[in-house]
Amino acid sequence: MHQPAVPDRCSLLPDGLLDAAGVRAFQQLIRSHYQAAARPMPWRDTRDPYRILLSEIMLQQTQVERVLSKYAEFLGEFPTLAALAAAPLADVLRVWQGLGYNRRAIALKNCAVEIMIRCDGRFPATAAELESLPGIGHYTARAVALFAFGVVEPFIETNIRTVFIHTFFPGRDQVSDREIMPLVEQTIDHDNPREWYYALMDYGVMLKRGRHNPGRRSAHHTRQSPFKGSNRQLRSRILRAIMAQAGMSAEALAGQLDSDLLAVERNLEAMSQEGFLQKTSLGYGIAGEAQNNRTEVTTPLIASHNRRKYR
Repeated sequence: MHQPAVPDRCSLLPDGLLDAAGVRAFQQLIRSHYQAAARPMPWRDTRDPYRILLSEIMLQQTQVERVLSKYAEFLGEFPTLAALAAAPLADVLRVWQGLGYNRRAIALKNCAVEIMIRCDGRFPATAAELESLPGIGHYTARAVALFAFGVVEPFIETNIRTVFIHTFFPGRDQVSDREIMPLVEQTIDHDNPREWYYALMDYGVMLKRGRHNPGRRSAHHTRQSPFKGSNRQLRSRILRAIMAQAGMSAEALAGQLDSDLLAVERNLEAMSQEGFLQKTSLGYGIAGEAQNNRTEVTTPLIASHNRRKYR
């Protein structure tokens, strides 16, 4: 593990901020680690907002190692925003398999559709515009705005939170983001904010590999429940079964999965409301998919827009 070239603790002033020397020392600490141990990632080598949005959504609650291969595979199938907007949901979900949290795939496709229709294919460039898209929250909007368009608004994610708790709040539990955010804003390197945030994230990853993860002292830290035997696992199994064989009833699914019928019915209803599934006289299938010949029922506006501008 690379050791910092300067002390990795900085003292705060009574107002909870740093003096100028403290800011310089902290920035030197972060830069020195990044210069020695920056993590190479393909989305760091582009300013394409589609590719950056894809990486940010994939990286939510998923390890970088798992994302790297899926990122390339996804772009191979859907190389542009227009291609993703026009793609059948079943194809998007198929490629997404293995990443988990399949709601993210629907959110990503819905974003693409929204940008193609509401924005006429122009990718929103501000955090406020990005946050108006389906499934895009405070962090993701600001990360895409910065990494794609150079728009600087302070933001916190799990690795950044870890850095600030470790450096400025030693021995403290239940540290809130409200305490951290003024420091995040004060210490931004405005000469190269894009690289600065990458450097913060990489330093946070290094800290988490130590014996004690400082991020666990955050007031916002939650432990993820085990996947095995959870309702998340049941939802995943239901989705895979329907992708393999459309037109299954709740009873048939419960039998095939050896699961409680009420639990299967409850999840089928929820997944239909969330946009995963649709129920027809034949049974359940992926939303938007014609079950008799497994062809996509494309929204006419999307289809005509795609033909007009992208073919």
